[in-house]
Amino acid sequence: MSNNKLTLLGKDIPEGKKTILDLEIAKLHTRTTVKVPVIVERSKNPGPVVLLMAGIHGDEVNGVGIIREIINQKINKPKNGTIICLPVFNIFGYLIHTREFPDGRDLNRVFPGNANGSLASQFAYQFTKEIAPHVDYVLDFHTGGGERDNVAQIRCHSEEENTLKLAEVFNPPFIISSNYIAKSVRYTLNKMKKTVLLFEGGKTNELNPEIIAHGVRGTKNVLTHLDVIDGDINLTQKPIYINSAKWLRASHSGMFQATVKNGTFVEKKQVLGHIQDPFGEFKKKIFAQNEGYIFCINRTPIVNKGDALFHLGIKE
Repeated sequence: MSNNKLTLLGKDIPEGKKTILDLEIAKLHTRTTVKVPVIVERSKNPGPVVLLMAGIHGDEVNGVGIIREIINQKINKPKNGTIICLPVFNIFGYLIHTREFPDGRDLNRVFPGNANGSLASQFAYQFTKEIAPHVDYVLDFHTGGGERDNVAQIRCHSEEENTLKLAEVFNPPFIISSNYIAKSVRYTLNKMKKTVLLFEGGKTNELNPEIIAHGVRGTKNVLTHLDVIDGDINLTQKPIYINSAKWLRASHSGMFQATVKNGTFVEKKQVLGHIQDPFGEFKKKIFAQNEGYIFCINRTPIVNKGDALFHLGIKE
């Protein structure tokens, strides 16, 4: 995209300067204005517009930590093009450490939004109307929901060669084939012909240094590849590709303990953990039903029968 003129949220963004905008949709019931900071760094040279966004779920703070580190290390200062940082999209959920908006809706299921809809829908609409049309590439940072702990991974559609190439440049431990979910921000951006990488790592309400390091390094790789910043592309591993996966679920209710490390390869019938009742009457082993890679583990200490425990990438 050319750097001739860039207007975001009704404001012209000057070349060669940092601009901080505020996305304002609503006030708290105390009449306190809630502002969502949008940090724009624009170079004097033409180039792509890259959006780094996190916190679409208010309790997924690892993504917020990744963008914070990118800003701290000044990685978001481009030599070409523009880098937009949206560190905390769902500021309402972030304030009270919850996934949803105050109206109970999942922000990532209401896109493209509606100007007269729910509070979450109005947020989605403002983003889709005022920011999304101006960007070329998007890195969207997430974590596992609830107590689900994800290995650092990029999720993308396996049939999109350009997206897959960018995922390889990001160089995560895992690349997961993932279809689009209707009404998600990724789905909407794809419909707008934007290139989107979705990063998953860690779990909610934690700041995991290893996950944050993966996110920062991968983002730097992508920005370097796009010639937005100077530097070297740092490839530290060969990503493991997962095209199909299944959840291993609890056969009993009880106290759950995983005994395998996240991200490891397991053999069929290998013991992955145990479920015990609190009274010492039984201890049930959890076996791998197939060989493959564990890329997500439920860290909750107490489970009910049928709860998802391990996400297993099937070896094909």
